[in-house]
Amino acid sequence: MESSFYFIQLLNGIQYGFLLFLMASGLTLIFGIMGIINLAHGAFYMIGAYLCYWLTGITGNLFTGILLAIPLSILFGYAVERLAISYLYQRDHLYQVLLTYALILIANELQSILWGNDVHSVPIPELLSGSVQLTENQAYPVYRLFISATCISLAVVMYWVIQKTRLGMTIRAGASNREMVQALGININWLFAVVFSMGAALAAFAGMLAAPVNTVYPGIGDNILIISFVVVVIGGIGSIKGAFIGALLIGLADTFGKVLLPEMASMVVYTLMAAVLFWRPQGLFGKV
Repeated sequence: MESSFYFIQLLNGIQYGFLLFLMASGLTLIFGIMGIINLAHGAFYMIGAYLCYWLTGITGNLFTGILLAIPLSILFGYAVERLAISYLYQRDHLYQVLLTYALILIANELQSILWGNDVHSVPIPELLSGSVQLTENQAYPVYRLFISATCISLAVVMYWVIQKTRLGMTIRAGASNREMVQALGININWLFAVVFSMGAALAAFAGMLAAPVNTVYPGIGDNILIISFVVVVIGGIGSIKGAFIGALLIGLADTFGKVLLPEMASMVVYTLMAAVLFWRPQGLFGKV
């Protein structure tokens, strides 16, 4: 195979890893700070993809559709936190698993009622519909490069918010010692609502970006949810840096596994997870 073929797979793996980072960063924030095992996180990915499809169809423009879908995703995440998740903070993890699984069923039923069970496509804007010529016979889609660039920009913004702002300081403090943060007079309920809404919006935004590439179909968030949990475990629960590194590792392992070891592709990701946990049981950047 030509070297350009492997270069294309490298770009694909990085782009997939960036999308996984958007999913996993929200998931690790929710679990690391709120202690909530959110099985419904994949449902936010699905909702984001369907909102993008619906609003792009109405407006005729992907960018406008995404801009309209983002605040709706934040409001949806806030409503779920206030109406359902807020009752789980003092409950056992079993209650969290059961309720968030019920939320998956509710979201799937709402999706079926609102948009049906057909497979839908989202058109790529003409501005991003071209390809970058790598060799005489191989090219790489500009839209995939746009996904990677957008995810990198968002990762930088997240780092700045978490590390350099008062909100980020409060979030980090809440992850380290929830009781102390509450004792200092910080409204922990407000903090939890913000964190959950942010996590939901990140997952939904990942679904919006992926919609033109992967199409939109029922249950689109189920598989990526499982992989996102693997990313969180590899990176370390509660670590944004771990989610970023873990997502890239999983994206590359999954992509090259399908190319180099197609008969064992489904095992590669979980073998990587087992190897990391054997070396560091708390994950790459998890607390001991």
